[in-house]
Amino acid sequence: MNLHALCDPAIAGLGVHCVKFFLAKTQSFSQSAAAEQKGINMADDYKGYRGKALSVLKNFSALVWSDVEITTTKGKYKGIILPRSETADSLHIVIKMPIGYNIGVAADLVTDIQIRGRKEAHYKIPEKDFPRDPSKPNVKLLGTGGTIASRLDYRTGAVIPAFSPGELYGSVPELANYCNLETEKLYGVFSENMGPEQWKGTAEAIGREIEKGVDGIVIGHGTDTMHHTAAILSFMVQNSPVPIVMVGSQRSSDRPSSDAALNLMHSVKTAAESDIAEVMVCMFGPTSDYYGLLHRGTRVRKMHSSYRSTFRTIGDIPIAKVSREEITPLRQDYKRRRKDRNVKINTAFEEKVSIVYYYPNMKPDIIESLIDNDYKGIVIAGTGLGHVNKPLYPALKRAQKKGISIYMTVQTLWGYVQMYVYDTGRDMMELGVIPAANMLPEIAYMKLCWALGQTNDQKKVKEIMLTSIAGEITEREPSNGYLIYQGGLPEVEEFISKYVK
Repeated sequence: MNLHALCDPAIAGLGVHCVKFFLAKTQSFSQSAAAEQKGINMADDYKGYRGKALSVLKNFSALVWSDVEITTTKGKYKGIILPRSETADSLHIVIKMPIGYNIGVAADLVTDIQIRGRKEAHYKIPEKDFPRDPSKPNVKLLGTGGTIASRLDYRTGAVIPAFSPGELYGSVPELANYCNLETEKLYGVFSENMGPEQWKGTAEAIGREIEKGVDGIVIGHGTDTMHHTAAILSFMVQNSPVPIVMVGSQRSSDRPSSDAALNLMHSVKTAAESDIAEVMVCMFGPTSDYYGLLHRGTRVRKMHSSYRSTFRTIGDIPIAKVSREEITPLRQDYKRRRKDRNVKINTAFEEKVSIVYYYPNMKPDIIESLIDNDYKGIVIAGTGLGHVNKPLYPALKRAQKKGISIYMTVQTLWGYVQMYVYDTGRDMMELGVIPAANMLPEIAYMKLCWALGQTNDQKKVKEIMLTSIAGEITEREPSNGYLIYQGGLPEVEEFISKYVK
């Protein structure tokens, strides 16, 4: 048996790229196998199945959407036979179990299929008019990729967008408790395909909405590069009078453990009611459904590939926590909401900037290639306090002579670059490498792109880079800004059993 966390290899990965709601309204009816045989259409009744899997389904007259009990040489499994993507393998039958999860059953292990009825899904997201209340704040939801609500096309494994306020209200009616909601889809790309065009366009859209008088902005975004976008928007959109909240989903909403609805409610509540006027990322705090955390856009990073609580504030503490009932600040040094409409949009961006993750035995040709390809800036994620090996020194010297801006960060993520401690660090500073305090590597990369977009004067670039604009550099890291719970240790296990439910 092949166990899938979502439905099917062709669509399983879609759940981590954006907040989406798979809301299948089911209509059940029982019919005999003989009745099911009538008017069978291969395209409709065996959607996506072929080869061995198709042969087994036909042998037992089991159509897509049949409610079945499948007997295999390894056990019995109950569920609804789901369609498959046309690009999926031909060796598995996928069923949705009563608990909500989907599994792929190896076709060559099937010995019998008992049909108990049929439940056909109709992919119509319920749509209702979003109620407007003049007394409530106005929030704008901007989509950059995927959708906040969607349905799945099992033929291709693609997501079919559904994004209107009415569809969102039909899916998550609680949103009307917080605001009047309007939506606009800016882009339709996965987060790894976000780039300067999308970042600039999103910043400009934010500026337009603030000018129109919106009370808060939510940005739907895939989680994989959300921290990159949060960082660049923190530099491109300065002095915002309203909250700007980025939100995504780690797990698609056809899963019982989906974080989609709660993340959306938390982010909309924050945009509507919070007095925190900064670029923030709003995602799960603990792995449970207790609350979300609001992370500053320049101190946040995705730290786990699949946990719902994947986003963490690094080297600091989050700005606040948010539940459906309240927003609780965890610190007070944030920028406050204002009534004016004054905001500075600066979308300068230099694309010829690279980030280099140092590793032992790195060869200088990596740096040389960046020089030869006319790169204007390099961010290095160095070891320890900010080190690289000596074979790179000649390449770094050449980069300095060519006027390339080079900044050092640490791949440990927590902690500061300290290039004065050892001779190697001081040697690199002589070669033009500039320590970037405790900026995270990705944030330093985004900031250098933005700084070089404004000027080629290295002194001015350095002034921009080493001046904290949106909390990307802190004077010190708090004692509780670095906590790692190492499982297996008695004191940690005791803490987890007592407080982590």
